[in-house]
Amino acid sequence: MESVQNIKQRFGIIGNDDGLNRALEKALRVSATEITVLVTGESGVGKENIPKIIHQFSPRKHAKYIAVNCGAIPEGTIDSELFGHEKGAFTGATTSRSGYFEVADGGTIFLDEVGELPLPTQVMLLRILENGEFMKVGSSKVQKTDVRIVAATNVKMNEAIKKGKFREDLYYRLSTVEIHLPPLRERKEDISLLFRKFAADFAQKYKMPTLRLDDDAQKVLEQYRWSGNIRQLRNIAEQVSVLEKNRILNANTLRNYLPNMGSQLPAVIDRSDKEADFSSEREILYKVLFDMKNDLNDLKKLTHELMENENMTSVQKNNPELIKKIYGELDDENKAVEFITPESKPQTHSSPPPINQYDYAETVIEEEPLSLLEKEIEMIKQALKRSNGKRKIAAKELGISERTLYRKIKQFDLQDEENE
Repeated sequence: MESVQNIKQRFGIIGNDDGLNRALEKALRVSATEITVLVTGESGVGKENIPKIIHQFSPRKHAKYIAVNCGAIPEGTIDSELFGHEKGAFTGATTSRSGYFEVADGGTIFLDEVGELPLPTQVMLLRILENGEFMKVGSSKVQKTDVRIVAATNVKMNEAIKKGKFREDLYYRLSTVEIHLPPLRERKEDISLLFRKFAADFAQKYKMPTLRLDDDAQKVLEQYRWSGNIRQLRNIAEQVSVLEKNRILNANTLRNYLPNMGSQLPAVIDRSDKEADFSSEREILYKVLFDMKNDLNDLKKLTHELMENENMTSVQKNNPELIKKIYGELDDENKAVEFITPESKPQTHSSPPPINQYDYAETVIEEEPLSLLEKEIEMIKQALKRSNGKRKIAAKELGISERTLYRKIKQFDLQDEENE
């Protein structure tokens, strides 16, 4: 059996990371079987190498190997590409066509970005995995195929399943064995090796001296996040190789080629925590705004009830929590928020016309503050009268604290009502 080191040399894979080595060992072990494999990892980590290794060391190595990028094929034509179509199946189908599963019979199909497959196509793929059967588009004839499927995705499949974008049964059929490739930022010791390899390749390609890194530049390279992984590293190596005249690259020069970094910035920039904090703060802000909207609608509804219902006690009993919000009952007396702060004594106004109960969110009541103030004073007077001036009993009936009631009595000059 081939060793991992031989596999690296044969397929041009660079690195000594433990996670990378485990992935290659898995690929070698499953290659001799017919097990379906799902390769996972971020975009740009080199997932396309795993299905090539599996095919090359499988009994199917002399048959066809077809790689299909599922995310690059339009949804309207992907069924035709994968399973073929009959003449006249749709506009433009002037001849019959064999799909990839028919052409690759006896070989291996690599489905890259399998998480992007439309749901109807997922059903057809599941049928092939179950019993090897499929039908061309526009045909009623069932055909058989014998292919080994290796799939790859950078999508978090558990989240895609929860959102209904990927079938759970298909996921379990595809991931009989799952091979995960680690991101480049977790392979720090491999980063400088990869950069030197790319720099040497581009020096040969463009016929120029090989670019080299000083010690500080190498540290910057290893500390950078590399969200685009190996593909991004290769791109940076090519840019620097072509544009820089000085063939010894220092840290400041390298930072100018790295997104979100500059000569004045520190070498380590990890945006994941900042982005997570921003997302969390945004969610909290949305929740606060949503709660404020609900409170406003409840307040308008209560105001309407107060203006139409003379029995204040029943309104208070039906809306105890909202009453507490209106009176601003807080533990800190100095922080109590008063809903009504009158600057003058209440005046008598005629009642507004009836309001449709479904129009609270859209209706503005012109005389709402004064009308609510009159009802509030009347409600406090009645509560004090029924309790014979005992604030504790009156506060309990109103659903507010005794401290808040005392403040209201002083505010509205209701001491006489209290002493009656």
